Amino acid sequence: MLQDLDKTLQRKGIRPTAMRLLVLDYLLQQTAAVSLNNLETYFLRSDRVTLYRTLKTFEEKGLVHRIEDGSGSVKYALCPEDCSTQEHHDLHVHFYCTQCRETFCLPRSHIPEISLPEKFQTQEISLIVKGVCATCRP
Repeated sequence: MLQDLDKTLQRKGIRPTAMRLLVLDYLLQQTAAVSLNNLETYFLRSDRVTLYRTLKTFEEKGLVHRIEDGSGSVKYALCPEDCSTQEHHDLHVHFYCTQCRETFCLPRSHIPEISLPEKFQTQEISLIVKGVCATCRP
């Protein structure tokens, strides 16, 4: 397992350190996106700056994508394998549960192409659906 994590990081051009391996292992176990606060809670003895830099490196190298779900806390989720340093291929819908406050990637739900007026240039697209997830729904 540790070798698989090491290889995953190396494929993305990320130098494997103990903390990066631990964070990647943690992310692989999650079913929902995680915030920096989630990581801090899980890694009690870790430095916030180290965790932040780890997430930033993962994002820059195409290993995770950031999600701004309107909760006031940026969340991160693993990217598809074809994301890279130059381009993220994570244009999918995200679902924010208003009860448990978890954010989920819905990779099969793609964001439709948006037609912009002339001279407008897209820099980022995100689509957040808010509601109640299957676990919270009575």
